[in-house]
Order: sequence, then structure tokens, then C-alpha cells
Amino acid sequence: MHVSRRAFQEWVSDALDDVPPELATAMDNVVVLVRDRNEDEPTLLGLYEGIALTERDWNYVGTLPDTITIYREALMDICDTEEQLRREIRVTVLHEIGHHFGIDDHRLHELGWA
Repeated sequence: MHVSRRAFQEWVSDALDDVPPELATAMDNVVVLVRDRNEDEPTLLGLYEGIALTERDWNYVGTLPDTITIYREALMDICDTEEQLRREIRVTVLHEIGHHFGIDDHRLHELGWA
């Protein structure tokens, strides 16, 4: 499965639009990026790097934004159709946002965001 970078980025934006408004407004100091692949783990679909909202304290000031990176080529590798790719993008985006809120992988699996 292959789609253009532009279409992929639009689908990531669509997934972000699906985030419930109460969660979207609670997201703080986080940026979402699209990259082709993670150099260290080429099959990785997404990655959250930062300090989860549940772990921040009073000295969380002047910190660079957390990052959520969605890996385009890795996601395309596991999908056969456009519908499947869009679904996997959405799940990956929600999964990484879950980490931003301090939700661990086990709970994300229970919620169907893995």
C-alpha cells in the first residue's frame, strides 16, 4: 500500500479531528509529526516522547514540546487498502495521545487503541 505524503498527513489530521473536544483542549505542549520511519525501530508505527500530563509537576516550565511521531512507511507496510491504512493511522494517533495522557500500553490495548 502506498499513498502520497500529503494524503497521509491529511489522514493524520483527520484522526486528530476525531479526538473528543474535551481531550483535545486538555492536550498541552505536544506536537504531532509525520516521519517516514524510525531509524532505530523501522517497524514502529508511532512514538510518544515527552512527559505525560500525569507526571508533570510545578517545575514543568520552559520545556520543549512533547512529540508524537507517526511513521508513514511502517504503517503503509502493514496495510493492504486505503480503508485499513486510515483505520491504522487513527488507532496509532489515539494510542500515542493516550500516552500523552499517561495511559499505559496494557490499558490502551483494553480500550482498542493498539
